[in-house]
Amino acid sequence: MAHDLESKPQAAMENEEKEARSNSVFAEKAEMADFKADAILAENAEHNMGVIQAIKAYPMASFWAFVMSCTIIMESYDVFLMGNFLALTKFKTDFGVCYPLPVGCVIETKWQSALQVSGQLGALIGVFLAGPLTSRIGYRYATLTGLMLLNVFIFSFYFAKSLPVMFVAQLLEGLPWGIFIANAPAYCSEIVPIQLRAPATQMLQMFWAIGSIIVGAVTYSYNKVETTDAYRIPIALQWMFPTPLAILIFCAPESPWWLVRKGRLEAAAHSVERLGRRSQVKSAETVAMMRRVIDMEASIKPPGHLELFKGTDLRRTLIVCGVYLAQNLTGNLIANQAVYFFQQAGINDDTAFALGLITSALQWIFVILSWILTTYYGRRAIYLWGSAANTILLIALGVAASVGTSNAANLAQASLGLIVSVLFTLGPAPASWVIIGETSAIRLRPLTTGMGRATYYIVEIPCIFLASYMLNPKSGNLGGKCGYVWGATGLLCLITAYFQLPEMKNRSYREIDIMFKRRIPARKWKKTEIDVNDDE
Repeated sequence: MAHDLESKPQAAMENEEKEARSNSVFAEKAEMADFKADAILAENAEHNMGVIQAIKAYPMASFWAFVMSCTIIMESYDVFLMGNFLALTKFKTDFGVCYPLPVGCVIETKWQSALQVSGQLGALIGVFLAGPLTSRIGYRYATLTGLMLLNVFIFSFYFAKSLPVMFVAQLLEGLPWGIFIANAPAYCSEIVPIQLRAPATQMLQMFWAIGSIIVGAVTYSYNKVETTDAYRIPIALQWMFPTPLAILIFCAPESPWWLVRKGRLEAAAHSVERLGRRSQVKSAETVAMMRRVIDMEASIKPPGHLELFKGTDLRRTLIVCGVYLAQNLTGNLIANQAVYFFQQAGINDDTAFALGLITSALQWIFVILSWILTTYYGRRAIYLWGSAANTILLIALGVAASVGTSNAANLAQASLGLIVSVLFTLGPAPASWVIIGETSAIRLRPLTTGMGRATYYIVEIPCIFLASYMLNPKSGNLGGKCGYVWGATGLLCLITAYFQLPEMKNRSYREIDIMFKRRIPARKWKKTEIDVNDDE
């Protein structure tokens, strides 16, 4: 009897534990079912939006993407500034080597290259810092750190009185550039809905063009100034950007995708509400959609650079790196050295600076046109057709330079150089930013964009030395014949893109994850259908 009295409470306790475990499992399954149902609703809502409807639903997302894209102006400004300094009369007189006319004063080839790669060397370090830094503290605070550092580093450039000091100053300025260029495409692609990913990320190319327009206008104005103001004032104008942008970005919402990755679901929902209209955006469903994708990519390990080269992430990393690499091999360097190129093509200084400014203005217009093309016709098609057109024009540039040194031949070279620079911003360049923002896995995005941009700098640095050698009248003196070189490398990039670059237009991040995991060939992506219930 005593044994029965003792066993009954124990059996009851065991039954209660079993019932509690059963209820817990049931509740977990119910929560997962609701969570997936909400995720499907949010994804379908984004798919069903048109571009105008998406803008109306997420007006502040568009604004904050605009603000973050402004950070690209600073790298663009300085890259084009150094290219224009090589053609600036006072800069050449103070820091160059003077020869008898018609050559005149010229910056030595080694310093031409060194000054243009110094910022890229710093940015190469910066992009490797950006990934771990952003993964840890978020896009906002990583970008704010870069902006504050840039304010300090501009001082060293402004007060530099020799080329070696300018080299070091540019290297230091490159550190925050690396943070900006790694974070901006990732942030912009994460805060907007599917239909706005193309225009949001392509704004980066527009601000790259704006930076070159400002530089073109400033150096054109100071080309004939005979004091050090000719280059000191353009350097000082860099201070226009960091502080106002820092104030704005401090007020910006953090990427909700980053917050979900950190498990801060309430903060992510609040961020979604700040990005969209509460009457049109259901934050709980949107966060559920993000959770679904992040759970698919779940890993017990924190994200690391080695993961970029494992499994299906290797293919994604190679696409991002390949697109970045191709920017330097399809005519981009002609655009970055446009004024100097025009001078070496036989155009006088005033006309060369004017053509450089016209080129930058046309690039800005063509980037806006590219929004329409990429949004409605896709990324792959615009990238491939644009790359093909650039390759043909680069070879035509080489042919024009081979004809002779007549005025007509010089004008043909200048015209083709301008067209190459402009068409680059209609096709390959803006489409690249969309591809870069969409391709990487969510949990590895800061690291992938950083690695891709590092590839860009690693390839750009030797290409700058090559470009400077080819254009310098005391070295290669090829002028427009450099079109043969860039045409050949552009053709290789075009062939590789045809076989490896998938079409990600109108694809959610869940669909993109699944298609990479299924190893679908690039040319079949457009016709592949993914069921809304699939989780892999």
